[in-house]
This record gives sequence, C-alpha cells and structure tokens, in this order.
Amino acid sequence: MHKYKILLIVSVTLLSGCSSLGVQPWQRDLLAKKEMALTSAPIDAALNDHIYFSKEATSGGRSFGGGGCGCN
Repeated sequence: MHKYKILLIVSVTLLSGCSSLGVQPWQRDLLAKKEMALTSAPIDAALNDHIYFSKEATSGGRSFGGGGCGCN
C-alpha cells in the first residue's frame, strides 16, 4: 500500500510539471517584438550565409552538422 502512495505522488508531481508550458496570451505581445526574433537583422544573416557559402561551397543546413564534402 505504501508503494502505491509513493507512485501516486511521483505521478502527480511529474504530470503537474508540464502544466505551465507554453506562452500565455498576455506574453505574446512581448514575443512578437522585432528584437525578440531569432534573426533580428535578416539582411546581416543573409550576408553571413552568403559569405559562409562562398568559403565552404555549401548552402543551407544551418542547423545541421557537416559540410559539402559529406564527411560528417
């Protein structure tokens, strides 16, 4: 019986830990501001991508490892 009480407490604790995930409606105005963007300067990001492409002979895949040679 003692085992089930501990299991119940642990289950409730784990399930309630995810109850506050996500953005609340009153927080969305702050996240919609220009300075909160992942790339706040898209022209600079495009220029950096072009320079990287010119040096590495690759394109795209900013979030993936490896280069154009296929030797990850």
